[in-house]
Amino acid sequence: MSENSVDPSGNTEAFRAFQSAPAEPAPTTTSKTPLIVTGVAVAVVLIAVIVWLAA
Repeated sequence: MSENSVDPSGNTEAFRAFQSAPAEPAPTTTSKTPLIVTGVAVAVVLIAVIVWLAA
């Protein structure tokens, strides 16, 4: 007949293996420079259009 009790050392061993496993590397972040350059270019164009319409 099989024994119904669970061996707690198996769970502890699995937890220790999980805890000591190296963490996954963080995803690489993309540079925000293209976004900033695009924003500045759009702002310059909008200002130029506003000045042209006001003249």
